[in-house]
Amino acid sequence: MKHPGAFSGNIIACEQWLHILDELSIGAFTVDSERRVSAMNLTAQALIGLRDSQAIGQDCREVFLGVPCLAKCPFRAGEPDEAAEPSIRLPGDNDDVHLVTRLASPVYGSKGQPEGCMTILQDLSPIVHLIDRIHHEERSLKLILDSLDIGIFTVNRGGYITFYNTGAETISGFNRRDLLGKPCNTLFAGVGPEDVSLIKECMADGRARISRDGRLTTRGGLSIPIRANFMALRNEKAAIVGGLAVFQDLTLMHQLHQAVQGRYTCHDMIGRDPSMRRVFEMVGVVADTEATVLIEGPTGTGKDLCAKVLHSASRRAEKPFVKVNCAAIPENLLESELFGYVKGAFTGAAQDKSGRFQEADGGTIFLDEIGDLPLPLQAKLLRVLEDREFYRLGSRHTITVDVRIVSATNRPLRVLVKQGLFREDLFYRLNVFRIELPALKDRRMDIPLLIGHVMRRLCSARSIPVFEITENAMRTLLAYDYPGNVRELENVLEHALIVCRGGAIRVRHLPGYLLDPEEAAEVRRPGSRLDRAAPSGHERDRLLTELHRHQWNRAHTAQALGIDRTTLWRRIKKYRLMP
Repeated sequence: MKHPGAFSGNIIACEQWLHILDELSIGAFTVDSERRVSAMNLTAQALIGLRDSQAIGQDCREVFLGVPCLAKCPFRAGEPDEAAEPSIRLPGDNDDVHLVTRLASPVYGSKGQPEGCMTILQDLSPIVHLIDRIHHEERSLKLILDSLDIGIFTVNRGGYITFYNTGAETISGFNRRDLLGKPCNTLFAGVGPEDVSLIKECMADGRARISRDGRLTTRGGLSIPIRANFMALRNEKAAIVGGLAVFQDLTLMHQLHQAVQGRYTCHDMIGRDPSMRRVFEMVGVVADTEATVLIEGPTGTGKDLCAKVLHSASRRAEKPFVKVNCAAIPENLLESELFGYVKGAFTGAAQDKSGRFQEADGGTIFLDEIGDLPLPLQAKLLRVLEDREFYRLGSRHTITVDVRIVSATNRPLRVLVKQGLFREDLFYRLNVFRIELPALKDRRMDIPLLIGHVMRRLCSARSIPVFEITENAMRTLLAYDYPGNVRELENVLEHALIVCRGGAIRVRHLPGYLLDPEEAAEVRRPGSRLDRAAPSGHERDRLLTELHRHQWNRAHTAQALGIDRTTLWRRIKKYRLMP
């Protein structure tokens, strides 16, 4: 019975194949029935290092001295099998070593008797060198891509992630070990379904998709703005074998755009807690209406931001957004600030001046800390709410404006009404649509999300990588109640960044009052860290420390302490503090 794949015909006919194989750079030689080499092509001579005159007529076992024969050799019947690898290493020029794969096949005569053997030698060295070079270049390429501060990942034709660089890990929070080999449309939720489809479209038609703005959801659930490019990956034959995505974190650019344009969306309000989801729903419902909105919530919960989101999502978004802090303006100046004055209305009024309501005409006026508005001004504000008109100070002519009024307070107006500090009729005019922002301690599940958002924003502003937070430090941050809410959390993290100066944020980098239970108990009271039963000396020292930390900038100091500037001014006067 013939060996499968054996050559039929005599050994001379097989020798004619040697020249054909030579054209394909495949080595081959034939051996007759007496194990003598009968023919050898040029490629085989080059691989073995012998001329045909030196090999032909010689016993194959002598020509290939030290190289074990293949187990399928027809002349080894009755001989013990020896472990013979199909690939052998043959010495070449310049101390090179050739990796050669052998394939031997018996040659049978017309009567089925073995007449010899034909051995094919395939030099794999060029392929091995090519693979080594590709692997080396791939490793070098990965080192380069890992050093970039942009995110890069690749997928194969099936959409499975094959590469994920360090920049992508930093931006998204995902570890490459969790993603490699996984489908990008399920595990890499950051790019989003519409962008995953862009990768598939690139692989389908080969055309790149450039500068697509979108949002990326990090591992912690934080939504951040990104800009991404998508393109197809091709092999050396120009066939599409996968796709590549490059994306940048636009957090800093987004912050700049917000500062310049004053445009905000619900993405800027961070939260996944059910209480915050209700807030988002309410904002979405009321934003596009003309309803007067009252925002209530403790200090530092984001009432200012909520008002900006309302304005940006309204039909008045292209018109002015004017903010008035009713607690920061002295009472004797508040009326002229709100409604303006005419020339000669009082000493120093050298010319007419428009008030905040007139500046906000066509847009939105945001009355922050409305609970501190003096009672006499509350009556004038009531007329504006009813008729959208008012008198400038010193004028007998009314001015009509088209404004939407959004107000905010950290003191519940219903309680102030009962105390006789706020007009009941004005309260009902302002309380058309009420949004209550929860304290941070009442939505603790959002604290890790907020920490990631604040850290990314602070580090982007400083053009530094996002610092890691150790497990112990994170545990300390999560255990604190934050009476100053989100604003206090921002101050805590900014303090840690200043002290840390690089590496990971540890417990020792956090403010001391987060660690000292007695000191922390003193700041548990909502509203103000200074309005508490504490020794006056301690209060004075803390006040002075914050003033020095903020270079005596009263606005920043008041914000850090969770009080308004009027209260800060009274404290400075009380303790006779000087720069």
